[in-house]
Formats: sequence, C-alpha cells, structure tokens
Amino acid sequence: MIPAAMLPEDQAWAAVLARDPAADAEMVYAVRTTGVFCRPTCPSRRPARTHVVFFPDPATAIRAGFRPCRRCRPQLPHADAALVEAVSARLDTDRAVTLEELSGRTGRSPFTIERAFRRVLGVTPAQYQRQRRAASFRKELATGSTRVTDAIYDAGYSGPGRAYENAQLGMAPGKFRARGKDAQIGYAIGDTPLGKVLIAATERGLCSVILGDTEAQLTRELRSQFSAAKIHPEPSLEPHLRKVISQFTAHPAALDLPLDLRATAFQMRVWEALRRIPRGETRTYTQVAQSLGQPTAVRAVARACATNPVAVVIPCHRVIGSDGKPTGYRWGLKRKEELLEIEARTGRLARRADSRT
Repeated sequence: MIPAAMLPEDQAWAAVLARDPAADAEMVYAVRTTGVFCRPTCPSRRPARTHVVFFPDPATAIRAGFRPCRRCRPQLPHADAALVEAVSARLDTDRAVTLEELSGRTGRSPFTIERAFRRVLGVTPAQYQRQRRAASFRKELATGSTRVTDAIYDAGYSGPGRAYENAQLGMAPGKFRARGKDAQIGYAIGDTPLGKVLIAATERGLCSVILGDTEAQLTRELRSQFSAAKIHPEPSLEPHLRKVISQFTAHPAALDLPLDLRATAFQMRVWEALRRIPRGETRTYTQVAQSLGQPTAVRAVARACATNPVAVVIPCHRVIGSDGKPTGYRWGLKRKEELLEIEARTGRLARRADSRT
C-alpha cells in the first residue's frame, strides 16, 4: 500500500490528530487493525500511529481493501465542502457580496458560512472573493482581448490604484499582460556553508531566494520562475546578499529586507507568522495554525510553507513535524537540519555569554 503523496506522513498524521477539516477534501486515513478508513475529522478515538496508512481519496483506500467508516462516512461529500462549493458560486461576481447576503440566499448563518470557508479554504468569503477578482483581472490581462483600463473595471475594481494594490501582479498591469516582458529582475549569487544561494529582486523588493549546488542550477530555477522577464546579474544586491548569507552563520545580520511577493491572503498570514518565530526556536505546523487562530488549518499551513519563495528570509525551516523532527523542505531536508543546528548553536552561544555577565 502506498501512502498519500499530498503530505509528508508526519504532517498527515498531525492533520489527523488535530482533526483538521482542511485535510478532509484531500486525504483519508485507514487503520490496518480494523480495515476501516476515515476522514481526518472523524470523531472516533485516534488509533496508534503504527497502525495507520494514508490515502489521497476514498477510492484508493477502497481499492486497497479498506471499507468506509460508518461514523464519518468518508465516501460521501463533506458537508462543509458542499456548503463552500455552493456559496463560492455566488461570489463569482464583480461586486462585493456580504455575509448577510450569503446567509439570506443559503439559509445558513453568517458564522456557519465563514467557519466553513476558514475550515475548507483557510480564508474568509471576503478574502476568497478578492482572490477570485484578482485572478479574473490577471486572466483578462493575459488574454489581451481588452484594454487594461477595461479589465480593471470589468474585474470590479474601483480604479487602477485598487487593482494594482490587490491583484498581486508583482509588476505593472501592462508588463503582466506581456507575460513579464521587459520586467527587470536582478540577481546575485554567493556561497554559504550549505552550498550556493541566489537572491533576486524587482524594483519593489526581494522576490526570490534559492538554495542549490551550482550557479547554473540556481539561474535555471530563477528563469523558470520568471520566464518572460529580463534577468541579469545585479551588483547593487551585494549588501542584501551579505545579510542573507549571514543567516547561515553564528552571527546573523538583522534581516529587514523589502519583499516583493505574490501570495494569497492566507499564505501571507502564514509567512508573517513564520517571521515571528525567534531564531534558535521551532514550531510545529499545529502550533503555527494555532497562532493564526485557526487550529484546524494544519494542512493549509503546510502548503503555505511549501510554497515559500524566499529561503531563510521567511524561515519556513523553523517549522517541524509533530514528533519534533525536521520534515519536508523545498531546498532539501539536510539543509533544513543544518540550518536549525546553526541557529540552535547561536542560541547556545548567546545563553553562554549571558551567563558570564
């Protein structure tokens, strides 16, 4: 039997322990001793970890010989997911839709609707609608079928300023329409104890920090991220590069760098939470979700960590599995372990110095 590939097993298990509703739409867990599979939110008693195997969907679990639980009925559509699917169709409009309006149309309370959205998508209905509006705007620009001004108002924005603020383009609308053509992205590459590091920036701020083994590998990845932009070495980034490289040493410089990141509202909230984790300390995915006031959003937190585009600057390496061990890192688990050891060593040195004073 093959475990589900959507999450490392320790994160999947954390979702089961937390009864994470966000994971219900993407995985089930089965218990070898009973032959039954359940949703992560099933109210039944949690089994021993050694007896559990994960699957991406009910059909896969059934093919593996397991039968559905009679309590959580994992083979049927989830109630929260069904509500979100029905409500989200009403949010595909160019005007703001209030919770009260959604409540009147669905017969469900505003609290129930907002809670379902937070559980399933990790965002509120208002945040979801802003993301949909931004996606519509980007799509209109990409097709080239309308003028930029028309695309702004067709997407429901009150003007160009509001569109630029909320659409998360990372570049002017005209440049986005041309798929980044003529957008300027400078980069600089340096050496760290864990290999090479590349930092890249637009005129607005840092947009990428990549770890790797060779300069060729790093620049290939950067070009794949920004395929239509003009990418070039930029000597003026050297001071920023030195700050980033210092994070791999026992004497890090203060990291206060301008960022140019495109993300969903929930991703931004997770990344801000990661930046608040002190150097030398770690948090589990569950703890990060709890710090956001959404203790069941373990799955969504893990996804936000996996999509972090700026290594070290947003320290997703400080998030570990529920068993206290490092897990899943975009730039390699070995680098994650070594980064945590460097930071832990810094903390020990600081405590030793304090004890002498």
